[in-house]
Amino acid sequence: MTALPNVTATGPTALTLGQLLRERAQARPEATFLVHNGEEISYADFDARVDRVATAWLSLGLQHGDRIAIAGPNSPDWLAAYMASARIGTVLVTLNLAYRESEFRYMLGQSRARVVVCEAEADGFDFVALLDQLKGDLPDLEHIVLTGAQGSGHRRWDDLAHPEPDVEAVAAAGERVTPQDPAVILYTSGTTGKPKGATLTHRSLIASAAAQADRFEQTPSDVFLCPLPFNHVGGLTVAFGSALVSGGAVHVLPRFRPDLVFASLASVRPTILLGVPTMYAMMLGAEGHDDLDTASVRLCIVGGSNLEPALAERITDMFAGTRLANLYGLSESSGACVISPAEDDLAAVSRSIGTIIGDFEARVVDGEGSEVASGETGELQVRGACVAAGYWEMPEASAQTFLESGWLATGDMVAMEADGHIRVLGRQKEMYVRGGLNVYPAETENLLSKHPWVAMCAVIGIPEPTFGETGCAFIVPVPGATIDPEELRQWCRASLAAYKVPDRFVIVDSLPLTPAGKIRKVALTPPTD
Repeated sequence: MTALPNVTATGPTALTLGQLLRERAQARPEATFLVHNGEEISYADFDARVDRVATAWLSLGLQHGDRIAIAGPNSPDWLAAYMASARIGTVLVTLNLAYRESEFRYMLGQSRARVVVCEAEADGFDFVALLDQLKGDLPDLEHIVLTGAQGSGHRRWDDLAHPEPDVEAVAAAGERVTPQDPAVILYTSGTTGKPKGATLTHRSLIASAAAQADRFEQTPSDVFLCPLPFNHVGGLTVAFGSALVSGGAVHVLPRFRPDLVFASLASVRPTILLGVPTMYAMMLGAEGHDDLDTASVRLCIVGGSNLEPALAERITDMFAGTRLANLYGLSESSGACVISPAEDDLAAVSRSIGTIIGDFEARVVDGEGSEVASGETGELQVRGACVAAGYWEMPEASAQTFLESGWLATGDMVAMEADGHIRVLGRQKEMYVRGGLNVYPAETENLLSKHPWVAMCAVIGIPEPTFGETGCAFIVPVPGATIDPEELRQWCRASLAAYKVPDRFVIVDSLPLTPAGKIRKVALTPPTD
C-alpha cells in the first residue's frame, strides 16, 4: 500500500476517524473521494461538508457519547452524518430502511438514541407515520430529521445539514474524542436470533480497514465500487473505511441492483468490486452481463458468506484476468479480519477464506476452549485491534462473545490448515446432528451449487423423530430449469457420506435475504406435508 501521512503498519489506530479524514483532506485536497449520481466530491469538499454537519449536531445540543440513529440509502449525506458524528464524539446507530416497527422500536430504544435521521418514505412505506407512532414510547428520542420530506412538521435534513460551520466549536468537541471511543453501534443482522448492538470504536474500524488495505495493496488510484449498505461493515469499513485509509475513491451506489452495477462499470471504471455471493449470482443471471467491459477491475472481493466453488469459476469467467479474493469479517470484528493472500489461485480461493490479516491473531478451539490440531474442526476465534468493544449495554451477551483474554468468539466452525489457511464449515448454530453425526451445511451447499441447474441453495437442519435432526435443502433453479429433487439427492450421494445428504429438497423461487444480502436461514421453514 502506498503510505500517506500518519498511515503505517501501526499508525492509523492512533488516530480518530475525524483526524484521519482531516489528514486525507490536507494531503489530497483536490483528489476525488466520493462519486455519486455523476457528482465528484473531493476530500477537501467532503471534509468541509462534515464540519457543517458536525455544527448542526452541536446545535441540537448533542454531546460526547450521545447516539444518533440513521436509516437511509447509501449517499454522501449518509457518510457526512457518520463522519460528523465521529468528529465530535457522538455515536452513530446504523439502521436499515428494510426494518419496520419492531426493529425501529427495539434499536432506537435499546441504544437510547437522541436523534434519528430517516427517509420520509421509501418503497411505498411511510416512515413519518412510523416514527410519529413510536416517539411517544421512546423518551430519549428528541429529534426526528427527515430526508425528502415536505411539510411534515419535522426537521428536514437539507435545512439542518447546511449551516455555516462553527470550526472552533467542532474542534473543541473533537479534542475530547479518543481512538478508544465508540463510533458506531451496528446491530447484528439477526440471522440466528435477537439483534445485538456491536460497539465499534474509532480504533477497531480503522484497524480493520488498514489491515485490509495492506493485504489488497490498495492505493490512492483505486476506485471502490460499493453496492453494499453503509449500515453494514461491508459498506462502512470494507469499502468506505479502506478507501479513506488508502486515499482512494468510493463510487457510492444507493442500493444493489445488477443494472446499477453494470452502468457503473461502464461509466466510473472502478478498480475494485465488492459483493456478497448472492449479489454476484444475481449479476451473472442478469441480462447484459456477457457484454460488460470489465477491464478496469483488478480485484473482485467476495465477502459475507462461504464462496461456493462453482460460483467462483463463474465470477472469474465474467471478470477475466481479475484477482478474486475471499474476505471474511463480521460486525464484531469491525470489518475484515481474514482475506485470501495475493498468491492464492482459484482452487485456494474456492477452498479457503484466506489467512488472518495485519497483526491480528486467529486460533481454532474446541468446546472447552482448547486449541485443536491443524485440520481439525473447531470454533474460529480472532484477537487484535479490530475487535469491537462488546455489545451495547449487554454485559452478559458480551461476555459470551468477547472473552477476557481479548479473543472474539466468532461462532463460525472452521478448520485451519498448517499454513494458516482457514476453511469455513458453517455457523456453530447452523450445524445439525443427524443420528449422532455432525453435519455442516456449507459442505453440502458447495456441492449442490455445482449442479448445472442450481442457481442458489441453502441447507438447514430440521427435527426428525428417527435421527433427531436431518437436512432440508432449499433450491432456487436457474431461470427456465426444472429440477427433480431425486436427481439432486443422487447428485449428493455420489460425493457425500450418506448422513450428509439432505432428506428433503424444497424448490423455491427465491431465498430470504438479510439487508446485507446474506441468506437469512432463520426465515426458512419447510412446507408441511
